[in-house]
Amino acid sequence: MAIKTFSLGGDLTVNRLGFGAMRLAMSTFDGPSRAPESGVAVLRRAVELGVDHIDTAGFYGRGEVRANELIRTALAPYREGLVIATKVGPLPGPDGVPSRQAAPDELRGLVEADLRSLGLDRLDLVYLRVGGMGGPGGESIAERFAVLAGLRAEGLIRHLGVSNVDAAQFAEARAVAPVAAVQNRHSGDAGLLAECEAAGIAYVPYFPLGGGGDSFEAERLGKVAAGLGATPAQVAIASLLAASPAVLAIPGTGSPDHLEENLAADRLVLSDQDLSYLRG
Repeated sequence: MAIKTFSLGGDLTVNRLGFGAMRLAMSTFDGPSRAPESGVAVLRRAVELGVDHIDTAGFYGRGEVRANELIRTALAPYREGLVIATKVGPLPGPDGVPSRQAAPDELRGLVEADLRSLGLDRLDLVYLRVGGMGGPGGESIAERFAVLAGLRAEGLIRHLGVSNVDAAQFAEARAVAPVAAVQNRHSGDAGLLAECEAAGIAYVPYFPLGGGGDSFEAERLGKVAAGLGATPAQVAIASLLAASPAVLAIPGTGSPDHLEENLAADRLVLSDQDLSYLRG
């Protein structure tokens, strides 16, 4: 990869390969919690290996094990240059699974809760996460995004992002306030990715390794990986980074071994032939 870093929001330079915190507290939203000591160890090792962009959310957790608290325990006081991004919007249902959306007047409370749980005075990047687990589209986001823009003006947020949005929602948000990043599913809209690249906006695919039950072309990845002496997961991450200089990859794990494997993808070089084969 010729370009290893990205200027997030124009003033936060981060490595393009970061870390997603969802799996620190649990393997899935409806699964059992992990031992908190494991999450703390993974986070500390991630930073040792050069991670400077951690993606989290207040709704990442099961029971008493919460990703934000693990991040604070493991890494506070935070080193200079470490960027922590969070998301607000989803609210947990009775079973603890995030299945509802916050109303505009509930967003401030969610942002303030993230500030408290992470031990920060200002959040580097806050995404408005729209909708459920399905695809984006079908609702206006301007009123909710305007609330976050107001919190940015107050100094509680440095940069704003949107997550799980279509082109119309993206345009709607940009008409309200500057957008520094878009976080959509890894198999999202190529046109939206191109628009982000042209505007200098980060595009951050979630479920970058096919999480949530999606296939990520295991046979093709396996063949390329075998030829390179790599793992399919490493090839998947490297192919995302090769898709555009605006892409920031945030693979997550609760395993120290998988962490080291994922971060090693930063050194993997895919040929044009490899990329053509992977993209079918």
